[in-house]
Amino acid sequence: MSSIRFERDGSIGNIVLANPPFNRLDSRFAAALREAVHQASVSDIRVLVVRSEGPHFSFGGEVREWPGKDVNWFRKFVADINESYRAIEALRIPTVAVVQGIALGGGFELALACDFIVTTPDATFRCVEVTTAMLPIAGALQRLAERIGRARASRFAMLGEPISGATALELGIATHAAPAEKLAETANALAKELANGPTRSYAATRTLLKAWSSGGVGAADLVMLDIAMELYDGRDAQRGFANTAKAFDADIEPPPMVFEGK
Repeated sequence: MSSIRFERDGSIGNIVLANPPFNRLDSRFAAALREAVHQASVSDIRVLVVRSEGPHFSFGGEVREWPGKDVNWFRKFVADINESYRAIEALRIPTVAVVQGIALGGGFELALACDFIVTTPDATFRCVEVTTAMLPIAGALQRLAERIGRARASRFAMLGEPISGATALELGIATHAAPAEKLAETANALAKELANGPTRSYAATRTLLKAWSSGGVGAADLVMLDIAMELYDGRDAQRGFANTAKAFDADIEPPPMVFEGK
């Protein structure tokens, strides 16, 4: 049985880490995750949630498989993990990681590959690679620097300090936090809100942020108009304009809308 599965509930897709209690990243992990992401990509879901079974999100790499393997094996293993994580980032829909318990090493990096992280205040995120004289190798360092700055990224990567869910929210690593008994409810509410939102607008926002990440404000400015104009003729945008115009005529705030993703 696969350690990862894809399932859906209407327009909400779920990638489930299904190897509890620790959901370690073993030699099967990258292929299973890549297949689950592929299933998500060819479906018509409008938001993807990455969650786990058991008390913990993921303890990261299954280090017990590594001793004795040569560097070429390890390079391929790491490259496959990165490919599967970047596939999540390449999707055209919003992505949400739901983190409970512990997210170490590659597990932390998997969460960082998502747009939103919903967690509990007492969860633990940690870059543990320094404890084996390594460094984060699936994107954590640069993605932490993007979210919280170079100094804090250096601190958490070099010192391997644990980050509580509450601190992760305060720093901007996580986007939402809720008590354990409310975690699923909070994540589901966010997923439903995103699934009912303007899907093409979300995709455009993600594209513009990627441009900023790679080239700064100038690079984002260069592509902003082209990205925005592709939205203008969409059904959602035209309905949104009409909804706002009608509200302005009545001197009220525009009421919420459910969009079609078109």
